[in-house]
Amino acid sequence: MKTLELQFLTQDNKTVRVAVDEPAEPIDTVKVKNAMAQMLSSGVLVSSSGTAVSSVKGARLIEQNVTEYTLA
Repeated sequence: MKTLELQFLTQDNKTVRVAVDEPAEPIDTVKVKNAMAQMLSSGVLVSSSGTAVSSVKGARLIEQNVTEYTLA
């Protein structure tokens, strides 16, 4: 499973993360940057403490491997 993690900074320099499951690949960094800028300008992002999100920090693609075991 892959997740695109969008990272933003709050006014008090804390990181806020937004996860996008199973993003389209290859990742288009220009589109990601534009989408993050739109999210910032819309004002919809607020941290769990209520602090406003103020800037883009970065983005990263996270890949997880999960192995399930039947224990019967």
